[in-house]
Amino acid sequence: MPSTITRALAILVTMLVVTLHDGAAEPAVRKLSLKECVSIAMENATSVRKAGNNLKLEGADVLKSYGSFLPKLTSTASYVPRSVSQSYNSTTYGTTPGSKVKTESRSLGLGITASLNLFNGLSDYAALQSALDLEGAAGLSLRRAKETVVFDVTQHYYQALLDQELLGIARGNLLSTNDLLTLVDRQYRIGIKSLADLYQQQAEVAGNALTVIRAENQSRKSRLELLRRLRLDPLTDISLEPADTTRAESLSPAVDIAGLAAESLKNRADLEAGRLQSDAARWQVRGAAGSRLPKLDLAVSANSNGIDAYRMTTGSTSIDYPYPPLGTQLANGIGYAVSLNLSWAIFDGFQTRYAVQAAKSSWLNRQLDYEELKDGIVLDLQQAAGDYRAAFTQIAASRASLLAATSAFNAVQRKYELGASGFVELSNARATLFNARSNMTQASYNLALQKALLDYTSGRSGLGQLDNASPSTP
Repeated sequence: MPSTITRALAILVTMLVVTLHDGAAEPAVRKLSLKECVSIAMENATSVRKAGNNLKLEGADVLKSYGSFLPKLTSTASYVPRSVSQSYNSTTYGTTPGSKVKTESRSLGLGITASLNLFNGLSDYAALQSALDLEGAAGLSLRRAKETVVFDVTQHYYQALLDQELLGIARGNLLSTNDLLTLVDRQYRIGIKSLADLYQQQAEVAGNALTVIRAENQSRKSRLELLRRLRLDPLTDISLEPADTTRAESLSPAVDIAGLAAESLKNRADLEAGRLQSDAARWQVRGAAGSRLPKLDLAVSANSNGIDAYRMTTGSTSIDYPYPPLGTQLANGIGYAVSLNLSWAIFDGFQTRYAVQAAKSSWLNRQLDYEELKDGIVLDLQQAAGDYRAAFTQIAASRASLLAATSAFNAVQRKYELGASGFVELSNARATLFNARSNMTQASYNLALQKALLDYTSGRSGLGQLDNASPSTP
C-alpha cells in the first residue's frame, strides 16, 4: 500500500510538470516586453480614447468661441412660381357694386444679411477664456490618462511575472519533496525509516501538489488581468520577458518628501487640469452675469426682388404687364439697410439670477475638488514614500531570512537522511525555506512596484521612463 501511494503521487507530480511544460510550449505564443504592453494598452485603452475624444470636443468649442467674435452671414432666396390675389375694387359711388380684381404673378427674391455683435456684457470673451481653459484641462487629462495606463499596465505586468516566479518556486519545491519521497520510500523498504515517516512525506507531496495548482491558477489569473488591460483576445497566449532583479541594491531609499511634494504639485497633470477647470468655471460665472447688461448688434442687409410675370384680371378683361428681364430687375433693384439693434432684458423671470448662481456653485465645487486633490496628493506621496522606504527593509530582511532558511534546511536535510532528525523538523525547515524564497521574490517586485507608484504619485511616470521601469532600475 505505501508503495502504491508513492507511485500514485509520483504520477500526479509528473502530470503536473508535464501540464505546466505543455502549457508553455503551445504554438502561437506572443512574447511581450513591458514597453510593448504599454504601447498596446495606449492604443486600446478606453480611458485614453475617451480623453482624446474629449480633447477634440474642447478644441471644437474653442473654435466656436472664436467664431462668436466674427460676423454672422445669412443668405435668403425665395421663388414664388404662382401668386394669386383676389379683391374687389369699387370704381363707382352709390349702390353700384365694385368689380372683382384678380392678380397673378411669378417672382424671385434674393437677400443677404450680415450681423455683428458689438457688445453683450463680455459674455463672448468669458466663453472664449473658459473654452481655452477647458481645452488645456482636456489635454492634461489625456496626459494623466496615459500615465495611469503606464502605471496600471506596469503593476499588472510585474504581478504576472511575480506569480510566474512563485509558480516556479512552488514547482521546484514539489519536485524536491517528490525526490525526497523516493528516498524515504527506499529507506522504508530497507528499514531505515518508519511507515509514519513515509506517510508524512506522502502527505507533504500531496500538499505541495495542491500549492502548485493554486499557484498555477493565480498565475493564469494575473495573466488574464494583464490581457484585460491590453484589451487583447483572452485566448491569446502571451509570454512575458523576464525582469532583471540583480541590481536592486543600486536604488537609494532616501526620499526628499518636501522636494518631491513641491515637484508633485508642479508636475501632476490632473492637478493642473483641476486648476484650469476651476478657472473655466469662474469665467462661466462672468459669462452668465453678462446677460444683465444690454446687447448691441450691428446689421447690414441687401436684397433685391424681380417679377417674372404679372397679370391683372378685372371682370372679363385680362392685362399682362411687361417687365424687364429678371436678371436686369435683380441687378437694378438692389436695396441696402444698415441698422444698430439694442436690446436689454429688464426682467426675465429671474432666469439670469439662476444661471449666475448655478455657474457660481459649479465654480465653488470645482475649487473644492481642486483643493481636495491638492491635499490628497501630498498625503498619497507621504504614504508612497513610506512604502518605498519600507520595501528596502523588506528586501534586507527577506535576504537574511533566505540565507538562514537555506542553511537550516540543508543541515536538517542531511540529518534527516542520516536518521538524526525527524520528519516534523524537516517539514518545518522546508516550509520555512519555501516561504523565504517566496518572500524574497515578492520583496524584489514590491520594490519595483513601490518605485513605480512613487513616480506615478509625483507625476513623473510616462512612456519615456519605461526603459528604467524594471525591478533592476525602477
